[in-house]
Amino acid sequence: MAEYAGAIDQGTTSTRFMVFDSGGHVVSIAQKEHEQIYPKPGWVEHDPMEVWRRTEEVIGEALQSAGLDKDQLAAIGITNQRETAVVWDRSTGEPVHNAIVWQDTRTDQICNRLAAEGGQDRFRQQTGLPIATYFSGPKIRWILDNVAGAEQRAEAGDLLFGNMDTWVIWNLTGGTDGGLHITDVTNASRTLLMNLQTLDWDDDLLSAIGVPRAMLPEVHASSEVYGEARTKAVEGIQVAGDLGDQQAALFGQTCFAVGEAKNTYGTGNFLLLNTGTEPVQSKHGLITTPAYRIGDAETVYALEGSIAITGALVQWLRDNLKMIKAAPEVEELAMTVEDNGGVYFVPAFSGLFAPYWRSDARGVIAGLTRYATAGHIARATLEATAYQSREVVEAMNADSGVALESLKVDGGMVANDLLMQFQADILDVDVIRPAVAETTALGAAYAAGLAVGMWTEQEDLRENWVEDKRWTPSMEADRREREYRGWKKAVTRTFDWVEDEG
Repeated sequence: MAEYAGAIDQGTTSTRFMVFDSGGHVVSIAQKEHEQIYPKPGWVEHDPMEVWRRTEEVIGEALQSAGLDKDQLAAIGITNQRETAVVWDRSTGEPVHNAIVWQDTRTDQICNRLAAEGGQDRFRQQTGLPIATYFSGPKIRWILDNVAGAEQRAEAGDLLFGNMDTWVIWNLTGGTDGGLHITDVTNASRTLLMNLQTLDWDDDLLSAIGVPRAMLPEVHASSEVYGEARTKAVEGIQVAGDLGDQQAALFGQTCFAVGEAKNTYGTGNFLLLNTGTEPVQSKHGLITTPAYRIGDAETVYALEGSIAITGALVQWLRDNLKMIKAAPEVEELAMTVEDNGGVYFVPAFSGLFAPYWRSDARGVIAGLTRYATAGHIARATLEATAYQSREVVEAMNADSGVALESLKVDGGMVANDLLMQFQADILDVDVIRPAVAETTALGAAYAAGLAVGMWTEQEDLRENWVEDKRWTPSMEADRREREYRGWKKAVTRTFDWVEDEG
């Protein structure tokens, strides 16, 4: 009897396969990292073939470690790093270029040209998005411009595009032998090519950015039966859920009511607020995005604050500066000092995302004196995540007209007590971690399970949500505002660093 739901969680630094029971509990997990490729400053790539190999490996390992047979899976959902663009050959399955990752800034000149007519918000009414290097559409255009013969092949229908969900589903369901070329509304909305009202590709946007419709996947709901898996480890199992990672986390946190919000602490940070079945345009630098669409039900929308670098900054301390040997050590190092010692670290490695949208910004460590130690830099690294989240919360409060009363959190960094306490302090609201902190994969599993009847009612999923830990603010108001002013001053030092390279 099929009693479990599986989820492929294809993330920025690794791919996981997780198995959940009907209570939303983790039954099994396998995870493998893939290489981060940096060809030039500001460029970030992944090898799509390596990502797919890791996906196949973790599926088999997770089932084997739990002693499960594939037929015990009711369905599989997919969740993924969004905006990372892959273009591949329909007949061979070979990518024509490495995947261009969401953090990559090589499309800045393309974006500047697009913004020259109508400004950075030229497409915001149709897409909910500013023109920025973050999104997939300009990345497709860059590949068509820089890979010999790619544009002609794309127009002829010989090349396919997808964010990572589309690439994984295509391979999972057969690849060159009838693989499904599909995406869902949440992923399609991150391309600058989908219209928020029609929930389909927009001819005016395709023309403006220069992307042939023939290479684009079909847009589906986030929860429906798409087809069967063909890869050996799960052959014959229904593939029935597809959500971008942050929308999946919102769904996994059961934020189904208007006004409910979550913040995911991963490679970057992403705060989403459920705004209901009508898209709300932001006036304070946030993104308007589909949150999920379950079957034939109306699409639910969200406001999103996207922060490029949070957990990735800890990895940078580990891999580039060698200040720590493992990511969890950053908390121990930060606790060797009582405060940041006046040091602020603004990690604008890929420019600044919400609420600034400044691709010309670059990272800055400000306030250094001879007093500063590695401990102060470690503490400033963690505090940067909390400060950036406060900026997004303030924008969200202004857009929604409702002050956030508490914040549900998830993702790898929520195991860091020092960070979570500082987050509560700097926001002046309670921060709440659920028992299952990896809610991204859980959301994808929920979407797949709902499509095949493993769960019958969306609201029933709320019963699975259990509070694990709560952090309550304890910082004095004067100190809170003083430290936040220092952060805002540091942010301004990152502006206008990159000049037009023409």
